[in-house]
Amino acid sequence: MNRLGLGAEGMALTVSDTHLEEAAEAERLGYSAVWLPGGQIDTLDRLADLAGATTAVPVGASIISLDVYAAPQVAGLYAQLEKSAPGRLVTGLGGPQAPRPIPALGAFLDQLDRADPPLPAQRRLLAALGPRKLELARERAAGAIMLLVTPAYLGTARQILGDRAALVVDQMVVADTDPERARQTARRPLQFLSRLPGYAASFARMGFTGTDIGQVSDRLVDDLIIWGSPGTIAARVRRQLDAGADHIVLHVLSEPGQPGPIQVARALAGLLPGHR
Repeated sequence: MNRLGLGAEGMALTVSDTHLEEAAEAERLGYSAVWLPGGQIDTLDRLADLAGATTAVPVGASIISLDVYAAPQVAGLYAQLEKSAPGRLVTGLGGPQAPRPIPALGAFLDQLDRADPPLPAQRRLLAALGPRKLELARERAAGAIMLLVTPAYLGTARQILGDRAALVVDQMVVADTDPERARQTARRPLQFLSRLPGYAASFARMGFTGTDIGQVSDRLVDDLIIWGSPGTIAARVRRQLDAGADHIVLHVLSEPGQPGPIQVARALAGLLPGHR
């Protein structure tokens, strides 16, 4: 277990009529945390519901947007869950989308520090890609949560974070062995994210060319999003852990006809490093 007690692999779920039952099943299958991606957190009550549907695993947000939720709301969620599910909430925090995001993020963290009760640094992660946010995650949180990163860049992030901070990777996966179908599914989020300055700069730092980024090349897709058979996915997860990640959030992308999160969770159970 790392500093946050997250274990090696967690599952991200998609809100549906059955996602709470899927959360309970993921816990039974041996996944050491359950998560909600930021796009699924239309209300912070979603995280409380997830904690109520499970028994012991950490419940994580990947991520709570500072542009959507104010610090008192986040602190209130923490206070609520400390009563009903103590020690289990992990707040991944991201943003804000502002001209000077570091000072704004610092001010948000100041409010969490002053809340009653405070939301402690050791129970929060900061979404980070570049060096400055990684440094802030090291100093004012339990660590960082990263999205769309290569194993080589994880090594760089680990050097910045040091040995004590947690490094969590929100890893998008597509459980499909057909290259054309898998890449088509993977391109859906990449086509949007690659247009955002922060992600475009991150991709460039990792060595992708302007053409890779502008055209969302096969190289970009294949290096950043894991696709293929359960064995292939498990092997790539091992590479991320070996490169310095403490915990991998399996964030399943799917189109009709492709396996969703709980189907992928079942297929990978027993194959992942943390399940052996």
